[in-house]
Amino acid sequence: MSSFKAWFHRTFDDWFFRSLIGPAQTKGAVHGADHFAREQWKRDLENRKRYTREQRERKRAEREARRSGVS
Repeated sequence: MSSFKAWFHRTFDDWFFRSLIGPAQTKGAVHGADHFAREQWKRDLENRKRYTREQRERKRAEREARRSGVS
């Protein structure tokens, strides 16, 4: 009986879980959220982009400083 139980859980637990959460997707992921959540998501995304831009600029400035110091 334990092998049947193991097979049952391997087969249907995953299927059941997947059917509850639905397919993995990001397109329109924020669409169903309330206005506050959408605005917070947009702010968070912009902050992440700003951080990435700042890091690129910092690295670019370091490279330029090394180049001008070596020449």
